[in-house]
Amino acid sequence: MANIKYEIQEKVGIISEGAKGWKKELNLISWNGRDPKYDLRDWDENNEKMGKGITLSKDELVQLREILNGMNL
Repeated sequence: MANIKYEIQEKVGIISEGAKGWKKELNLISWNGRDPKYDLRDWDENNEKMGKGITLSKDELVQLREILNGMNL
């Protein structure tokens, strides 16, 4: 697997923390030098190792917010 370069440009927030210290974080990340996108995934305590996640553009994040706001939680 090729090396993936990333730069966390903004730490938006932590959603949860697992027993082993990994945190599910929403961050604004530039992947491989591209324009930054919002990213939701698990990270180790030093943001060096990551789990699977989802990356969203700002428009997609806004749409997700609208969907969640409309839910009866």
